[in-house]
Amino acid sequence: MEKEFIITIFSENTVGLLSQITTVFTHRNVNIESFTASESAIEGIYKHTIIVKNDAEKVANLVKQIEKKIDVLKVFCYSPNEVVLQELALYKVQRSRNVEELVRRHNVRILDIHDDYIVLEKTGHKEEIRELYKMLEPYGVYQFVCSGQVAIIKSQRELLSEYLEYVDQRQKQIENNE
Repeated sequence: MEKEFIITIFSENTVGLLSQITTVFTHRNVNIESFTASESAIEGIYKHTIIVKNDAEKVANLVKQIEKKIDVLKVFCYSPNEVVLQELALYKVQRSRNVEELVRRHNVRILDIHDDYIVLEKTGHKEEIRELYKMLEPYGVYQFVCSGQVAIIKSQRELLSEYLEYVDQRQKQIENNE
């Protein structure tokens, strides 16, 4: 049975890594629903957030294959209830009183106002972004763009930091035994 999974990949910012990662998905015939990449809380480390819908076993194998890539530090896989997911959308819409009323009711930020159009920003869950789009459509949506979803785990623990500490301790043990 297909379920949604959030895969987070931590790596250094190296050329060609994105290609390596997407090749793993392609070879296993897994579609990427959403992909974002950004700096993480740890300097020099980047976080790639990938959303997929597939069966658990296939995703587990996918994670193992990604983790084998030399430039990948660590990969974690979560279910939607283990993370907070958000995305950002920009809407360029025809300016009208009705649009301005929608803006007030739906916690939308106004970024730019012109005589003919208004540029809006909405941050929220995927459903909220789509719902606002449908409400704005009758008033004339000139442009729409939406980021991929970003995720942060609900746990207080920073799993990557713990993993890096573990790796550092293991390295010191190896050096001491030589």
